[in-house]
Amino acid sequence: MDSSTLRKKFDQFRILIIGRANAGKTTILQRVCKTRENPAIYNSAGEKIDPAVLMASRERGVHDIENEMVFRNNPGFIFHDSRGFEAGGQSEFDKVKAFIASRSKESRVKYRIHVIWYCIPMDEDSRSFTNAEVMFFSQCDTGSIPVIVLFTKFDALYDDIFEELISKGVSRKDAEVLVPQHAKEAFANGPQINLLYSCKDNQRPPQCHICLPDMDKDNADCGPLIERTAEMLDDDVLKQIFVSTQRTNLELCIRYALEQSLAKHLNFTKIMSSRIFGKSDSNFHWQILLHMGRWFPHTSVRWVSALILCGVLALPTEHAADS
Repeated sequence: MDSSTLRKKFDQFRILIIGRANAGKTTILQRVCKTRENPAIYNSAGEKIDPAVLMASRERGVHDIENEMVFRNNPGFIFHDSRGFEAGGQSEFDKVKAFIASRSKESRVKYRIHVIWYCIPMDEDSRSFTNAEVMFFSQCDTGSIPVIVLFTKFDALYDDIFEELISKGVSRKDAEVLVPQHAKEAFANGPQINLLYSCKDNQRPPQCHICLPDMDKDNADCGPLIERTAEMLDDDVLKQIFVSTQRTNLELCIRYALEQSLAKHLNFTKIMSSRIFGKSDSNFHWQILLHMGRWFPHTSVRWVSALILCGVLALPTEHAADS
């Protein structure tokens, strides 16, 4: 089944986000969906849950991982939230394991979990792994679902790095510029990363990790998260659904549209012959355009009309006859 056929059957990308309280999960989801609003919550039957009812449930310690979070600004994403296991101990962890096992084996693609984001905050009180992380990466079988660790609040490490650079004689101005890169380099060789990917301690390490600083700022950049997630999807259809659903990184849409479309449709002999003999296959150009357009489902098609009117693109004969 090709991507266009599959997209007609489902057009939403489903993400499970896991992490302890105050890990910055909601902030990250808001950045991904380019909004400051809170999401609407729906139960497994698709019924919207009243915020007051939801708040009362949370105060009683009741949490349902089956609930779906959808942001009005980008309904193409469906998020499931798992609170940190430390909140419910083994019983909470068992619920998460059961949910992942069920959704990873779901026969209907639209109901599967397509990727897992596991959030670990790096602020001062939470820099070391808790028992929750040890349990998840040593015991939780995620099947074929890619798992990406998000080290949130990464800018909490900047102060120590800044003071270290100053102590080495670096000017304050230069230190401010150097801090982010030095923090990444120091962290890459630190105990958290060694533990995370240790086969001895973690039988099921994640596919990759990403450091996310300053997500609470208005100009926060979640582009690296979007790019790494796309790279980790080995199913071309899911990759297209994800890339075309996100709206924070237009460059990524363009890159994949060009790479995938040109690789699929371009034929060197055809191109050279058209240039040598002055022939142009408009049907061929139209096929490329339609394939590229699948990576931009939320973008207005008016740009296609503009290309046609400007003579950059010619309608195929059969389309021109219909217009």
